[in-house]
Amino acid sequence: MPADAAPPLKAQAAFRQAYVVTALNPNGIAFFVAFVPQFISPSAPFLPRAAILVASFVVLAAANTLCYALLAGQVSSLVWRPSVRRGFNRTGGGVLVGAGLALVFRR
Repeated sequence: MPADAAPPLKAQAAFRQAYVVTALNPNGIAFFVAFVPQFISPSAPFLPRAAILVASFVVLAAANTLCYALLAGQVSSLVWRPSVRRGFNRTGGGVLVGAGLALVFRR
């Protein structure tokens, strides 16, 4: 780890920050307001069915996030190497340039 790098957050602090950011994200709120009612019959009770849909989404999102966290933990030691970081930066930049060119030539 470089000498000028910030110390890593404790697990509880990282979880708390991630929870607050996710819970207050207007994109997530808009998603649920737009998405959940489409799958609930108007003749059925709303609250139980909405709770099942939301709970299912939260469980699947948590499993997805856990997989990303485990993968990030496995490759985190590689990111400190300058050659690997340079490769990530070049690949990410290339993807963005490619997306920009695709938009230009699409019109």
